[in-house]
Amino acid sequence: MSTQTVSSESLQDKRSESALVPDAKFMKQMNDEVKVNVNLCYQCRKCSAGCPMSADMDYTPVQLIHAIRLGLKELVLNSKTMWMCSSCQTCTTRCPQEVDIARIMDAAKIMAIAEGIKPPVSSVHTFNKAALRNIKWFGRMYELGLIGDLKMRTFEFFKDMGLGAKMFFKGKLKIVPSLSPLRTLTTWKIFSRVKKKERSS
Repeated sequence: MSTQTVSSESLQDKRSESALVPDAKFMKQMNDEVKVNVNLCYQCRKCSAGCPMSADMDYTPVQLIHAIRLGLKELVLNSKTMWMCSSCQTCTTRCPQEVDIARIMDAAKIMAIAEGIKPPVSSVHTFNKAALRNIKWFGRMYELGLIGDLKMRTFEFFKDMGLGAKMFFKGKLKIVPSLSPLRTLTTWKIFSRVKKKERSS
């Protein structure tokens, strides 16, 4: 797979000049959030070469890391790169400097939401919220409930119907969720702790 140049000029081709105004505090903010020094990256591009989703990103993983190092907060947080990340950990595994790029992607999503930036790939954000609601309610993933939640929120009632039917008849989708009050209570406590941490930060 060919890799893209990661120069500042290539970043400028894709965003307005206002997005290229550096924020001196952004890189430190990201480093503090993920407990990773992004300056350890020496742009070997192994992350981008191995990324299965890079073709659908506006910036490759190595370009996004470069933008963080330049302090281009607006460019990073408005990018769709982190929303297309599948969290497969390929980039993190391949990095010779052990930079946890997948974790940086998660942190960028959290920051974007906190800043009130609308995700450029809304379907991914909708799925993430539905999945978290599902886990909060049942203490684990209830696939049929997740599908129902997504259909009601996206109105794509007939999308992937054939695949869903095949999964159902093969016993991959359970009609009744696996319920455990103790598991659900434990999950609620986890969500409660996260909420408290979010409010205090």
